[in-house]
Amino acid sequence: MLVLGVDIGGTKCAVSMGEVSKEKVEILHKCKTHDTKSYSPYEMLERISDDILNCKKLISADRQIQGIGISCGGPLNSRTGVILSPPNLPKWDNINITSFLKERTGLKAWLCNDANACALAEWKMGAGRGCSNMIFLTFGTGLGAGIILDDRLYTGASDMAGEIGHIRLSDYGPVGYGKMGSFEGFCSGGGISQMAKMMALEELQLGNKPSLCRDISDLGRITAKKVGLAAKSGDALAINILKNVGVKLGYGLSILIDILNPERIVIGSIFARCYDQIWPWAEQVIRNETLCAARKACKVVPSGLSESVGDIAALMVAKYNMDLEIK
Repeated sequence: MLVLGVDIGGTKCAVSMGEVSKEKVEILHKCKTHDTKSYSPYEMLERISDDILNCKKLISADRQIQGIGISCGGPLNSRTGVILSPPNLPKWDNINITSFLKERTGLKAWLCNDANACALAEWKMGAGRGCSNMIFLTFGTGLGAGIILDDRLYTGASDMAGEIGHIRLSDYGPVGYGKMGSFEGFCSGGGISQMAKMMALEELQLGNKPSLCRDISDLGRITAKKVGLAAKSGDALAINILKNVGVKLGYGLSILIDILNPERIVIGSIFARCYDQIWPWAEQVIRNETLCAARKACKVVPSGLSESVGDIAALMVAKYNMDLEIK
């Protein structure tokens, strides 16, 4: 099946063309990316439309593009194809992207939350392959989830299913998703950076000079990436920071395991890169917190597609929706 994927992000937007089968995804062409902030929403949609039309010119006359999958951060309405003011996309207010692209290109289009799109990719082509009930966690700049239940993507009553980052795990802690002590606050790049700055400041005020931050002027330069690298090199403070992350991750995952009873939970980005520093602590909590039968049925694994999951997620949105129409 020949399909197009449109990845809309706060930093860049990109169009790709791929061949998708039951067994694999082959990216045939990737268009030049566009800087999101350099264009108004409709200027960007015009460039995306031009890229799609150029892709159509690249295929032989006997081939046909089946449709367009669109991956975008929420909130959005996947049923009507409308993007609803995502926080990382200023001015993208009530943009009916599917209608726009269909009118400009003549192709069907489907819109999907980016975490849900990644869940489809991992479910069909990655670490969730073969599961009927699976959860994918982004664990990147923020924390969101895509949920597969009984061999279908579950989006909820208003496309808000999977917004697990908003769950409060503690009365106090890093701020994420507009809530102090939230799951996203503890388990995201932004949250890890906040936590690291607090813990480093505590060490400095005690007269210590952790390698992660030698003096107070370095506090602003602490990032989740630096914490991960420092932990892998044996830095005690960084190891303790990721221990805290692991413990909170364990509590959050325990909620999901007991409520949704998944076969597999697939986690990307930071978790995949810092698995050895985070997972042992999360696993210990899960062992103590979850129901035995639910725990034994579920396996927690890093993303199988790793950093390439975003490249094929939008393509899988088109494939998934085409398959539903065929059924």
